Amino acid sequence: MIWVVAGFIVGLFIPYTARRFAKFMPATFAGAVVEIFRPGRKTRAYRRTALYKSFVWHSVLCALLTAGMTWAAQEHFGTFGFGFTAAYLWVVVLLAEIDYRTYFLPDILTVPLLILGFAAASMDMGWVSVAESAAGAVAGYFLPVLASLLIVWHKKDAFGGGDIKMLAALGAWLGTEGLLYVIALAAASGIVYALCRRQKAIAFGPMIALAGIVVAFWLF
Repeated sequence: MIWVVAGFIVGLFIPYTARRFAKFMPATFAGAVVEIFRPGRKTRAYRRTALYKSFVWHSVLCALLTAGMTWAAQEHFGTFGFGFTAAYLWVVVLLAEIDYRTYFLPDILTVPLLILGFAAASMDMGWVSVAESAAGAVAGYFLPVLASLLIVWHKKDAFGGGDIKMLAALGAWLGTEGLLYVIALAAASGIVYALCRRQKAIAFGPMIALAGIVVAFWLF
């Protein structure tokens, strides 16, 4: 129950954190913490606007979804090493929200996510072995780079640097096999989303995040 409550609180602040990242995009983790907890100035007039009310409802919905996902994860994966599992889920959701708003995946979140995945594997609290974690991280970096080289003449920005680092981070958690499933699922969902929205360019981070969560539940 404690993890579910924690998931609700984290989810409640995910849209706010993503919004703050969109405004200042911190270069360091310390700078991010300072800016996130810096009190904002909201006038009474703004609090009455439809935009503000929409943001509040979005935060509540995100909190409910994160709490539900945390509960499902605890039921599925068990309580052993669940701190690592919760961190994986929460950071992935936060990255999805930030990329959706900014089309940017910050290194101060993707790099720690990779390190945390390798640490979980090292302490035997992750889903894969240390060797699989390392191989997955390497594959997550080089496979998109190779794919980009093959299609660079058609579309130079097929993969952003943030997308590659996020895939490397997920590879550290899911291993090479899990990473391949993530890439396939993310690509398929991205194509469907782009066709439905009739957009040529989309934020790929949310697709990677969704695939990373689905594959984790399905594969482990």
